Amino acid sequence: MTGDGITRRGLLTGAGAALVATGLGGCAERPGATTPAAAATTPTPTAGPTLDEAALRKKIARMMIVGFRGAQVGPDDWIMKAIAERGLGGVILFDRDQLTGESRNINSPPQVTALIKTLTGAAPHGLIVSIDQEGGKIARLGPQNGFPATKSQAEIGALNSPPATKAWAGGMAQTLVQIGVNFNFAPVADLAVNPDNPAIALLGRSFSADPDVVVSCATDTIDTYRKANVRTSIKHFPGLGSATGNTDFEAVDVTDTWTRAEIVPFQRLIQSGTADTVMVTHFLNRRLDPDRPVSLSHAVVTDLLRGQLGWDGVVVTDDMQAVAITSRYARDEATTYALEAGVDQLVFCNQAVYDPAIVTETVEHVLGLVRAGKVPAAQIDRSVARIDALWPPR
Repeated sequence: MTGDGITRRGLLTGAGAALVATGLGGCAERPGATTPAAAATTPTPTAGPTLDEAALRKKIARMMIVGFRGAQVGPDDWIMKAIAERGLGGVILFDRDQLTGESRNINSPPQVTALIKTLTGAAPHGLIVSIDQEGGKIARLGPQNGFPATKSQAEIGALNSPPATKAWAGGMAQTLVQIGVNFNFAPVADLAVNPDNPAIALLGRSFSADPDVVVSCATDTIDTYRKANVRTSIKHFPGLGSATGNTDFEAVDVTDTWTRAEIVPFQRLIQSGTADTVMVTHFLNRRLDPDRPVSLSHAVVTDLLRGQLGWDGVVVTDDMQAVAITSRYARDEATTYALEAGVDQLVFCNQAVYDPAIVTETVEHVLGLVRAGKVPAAQIDRSVARIDALWPPR
């Protein structure tokens, strides 16, 4: 069944989604909203306690995962100062630099192991070291830099064999542990419903168009990574499989292609307790939010993912510098909307653009939002608590 004619109110009925189909409207009044009459009689609030801004800056930085250039780094490099002095929560590693086409962070197993050791050694609180190691074409670690070749998710899904899935995931998990990576942005939980999708199916990134296969393979993959103490992220919520474009390079609208079936793998993985984190993607789906991409949408992140699907763990964004975002929003504007939507971790890959000031300036911007009462300090505390539950500070 396609999504044509489906109302936003009835979006999650059927297709195995035993959810209350309310609250999807982006313009619906939120719980606790103040009516004009109530506002007229509400007393002016008294000043709250003084913010510990130094501590708050560290908390905000803890919510960021940032990319950088360099196969080696020293104490004077901006990324090292962001980790050691500002409390940056995490880094993301790439084999190639998108803007220059040159090698970026990964040349060989000994080199990247030494790089990660340098980065983690500078972190007073512990550091999230992340990567995109899905397998197949989306593998930052491969024969090109001295690591084993890996099968794609599509190849594993075609086998649909738990022992084969576990062996495949176990090999990649072992590789990540050996070099010091503790967060893998995988597995892809999208359904391969559009065989011509340039971001998913054509790259072999989906296990299958069958939700049962996707859930089975994703479950075995995540369980295997957990045994190795590597955290994962199911992506790209609420389902990128029907898209006709790639959000990294263009604005993508799935309003006419997305169906409610695409949310089912995420729902089932969340309900089974399998997910570590959930990555929200950047496409526009006017059935879910008429105005904003889903990653910046309160209706999607808070009302749908948290409220209806019951997810209370870490919500992480796809790259906030992707063209799907930067073509419509300035950096600080997008950050504001993402936090208002309810995300916990902001990813800035520094690939589509390169901004060495990203940590300092984003922290100051978010601090300003807290000062102005636009983002509650309690929300920052909740996000950091969720992150620390997965990657405890040392």
